Amino acid sequence: MSNYDLVIIGGGPGGYVAAIRGAQNKMKVALVEKEHLGGVCLNWGCIPTKALLKCSELNHSFHRAGEYGFQVKDVKYDFEKIMGRSRKVADQLSSGISHLLKKNNVTVLNGEGKILSGKKVAVNFPGKKEEVLSAKNIIIATGSRARILPGLEPDGKLIMSYRDALALKDIPKNLLVVGSGAIGIEFASFYRNMGSEVSIVEMQDKVLPIEDTEVSQFLKADLVGQGIKIHVNSKVSAIEKVKQGVKVMLDIAGDKKTQDFDSVFVAAGIQSNVENIGLENTKVKLDRGHIATNLWCETDDPGIYAIGDVAAPPWLAHKASHEGIICVDRIAGKKDIKPLNRRAIPSCIYSIPQVASVGLTEREAIKQGYKIKIGKFPFVGNGKAIAIGETSGFVKTIFDEKTGELLGAHMVGAEVTEMIQGYVIAMTLEATEQELMHTIFPHPTLSEIMQESVLHAFDKSIHI
Repeated sequence: MSNYDLVIIGGGPGGYVAAIRGAQNKMKVALVEKEHLGGVCLNWGCIPTKALLKCSELNHSFHRAGEYGFQVKDVKYDFEKIMGRSRKVADQLSSGISHLLKKNNVTVLNGEGKILSGKKVAVNFPGKKEEVLSAKNIIIATGSRARILPGLEPDGKLIMSYRDALALKDIPKNLLVVGSGAIGIEFASFYRNMGSEVSIVEMQDKVLPIEDTEVSQFLKADLVGQGIKIHVNSKVSAIEKVKQGVKVMLDIAGDKKTQDFDSVFVAAGIQSNVENIGLENTKVKLDRGHIATNLWCETDDPGIYAIGDVAAPPWLAHKASHEGIICVDRIAGKKDIKPLNRRAIPSCIYSIPQVASVGLTEREAIKQGYKIKIGKFPFVGNGKAIAIGETSGFVKTIFDEKTGELLGAHMVGAEVTEMIQGYVIAMTLEATEQELMHTIFPHPTLSEIMQESVLHAFDKSIHI
């Protein structure tokens, strides 16, 4: 039996970061990963999808070239090469993680981990003898998987999960996307900008249901303007696979009708990987399918921690990485650490246009009893946005009227995923509107829209 200070089950963006942090804190660390280092994010999620979305952005730009005085005729693309580039990017980063773990003397075990009683972890290797590790501390970072809906089980071609959509050989001419969360919107945007006819069906009353209502409404109108058909308050009632594709009965706000599609992409959320990891041998508790933790990522079993998608939402890679650092530093007894601030976790969606947010929505702020001040500023009022031809979008900021605290920021438009960190830093520093107003933003930049939104909230904007 091998003895470790820390054993981590799962090598995704939470697990591998926690492993390296453990090594930096002079711990003897083992990382157990059954499939690919980097997890879903690096191999089948964040990274390869962003590589694809860059290609669709280029295709989108080529078809707008006339607006900038260029003639670009007969634009063609090699879909196999586009997919190949996506895989190459993911592979490059995966090998980079392997190098970092080796550099930090982390023991990587390519097997399936299961917690045993007495702070032990059994590692099962394909075709090899089981190995048992003894650990002073265990971090569960097993991530999540796509939620499967009855009747919409992926088959790799006609009904696709995100993994299937990242391995297609041909682009579907007519695609149905089920679900309009971040994953559904990103893939809908990608395939539409690559030339597919795309429809979205969403059970709730708006796309991006967790985002601010105004942002959701704006994005829906923009996507419809791009040619995407969007049905809210709707669902798939039945589906039949046929020789030419699939026949889908849609219940569109109570009106049922059948439509033909080449394929269906299912983006109906995720579920945590809590099965077959030995939780029955622990005191760890579940809360609505997730491992219950406190703000230090501690479970109900002392010495066992959980981070990332297997714990509470939001299901974001950067949240998992941050949790990994928090809980390892907590284990190491560091004094200069702070617990997870869930309000200050940014969300980013890389569609065209992009969406980014942090903190409370307007509805949430009102529900929590705040008296609020709201500021908004449109991209069309910004010099840089006009110069680069990206005038679609706006920034919305929400403040506590009494204290000036920034409660939330919501953005839709070009490059907002690169801008949102400014508001996240402001929240982390507990800045008020005064600090944001007195900050000098460079001109001409899109970031000026951020300050203009703040000024508008307090009736001090000179451009509205």
